[in-house]
Amino acid sequence: MATAKAAAASPAHRESSPAAYPSAARIADSDCFPQYTASLKCLEANQDKSKCQQQFDDYKECKKREREARLERNRSRSLFG
Repeated sequence: MATAKAAAASPAHRESSPAAYPSAARIADSDCFPQYTASLKCLEANQDKSKCQQQFDDYKECKKREREARLERNRSRSLFG
């Protein structure tokens, strides 16, 4: 049983799916999921954050737009505003 756990935890057995990364479960239904997976794939391929800055920036901008849209939706639904 210990060997099964070790094999499951091994990075070689990871797939690019929401189950492969713990935080992916929260973002899998986000419009920014493609940018998220692109940044992770870049990190896996390069092992150097500086080579993935464009993917990080793309994801950050997507999340910013997503957040602004959510805030606007909330403002339009507010009973006080």
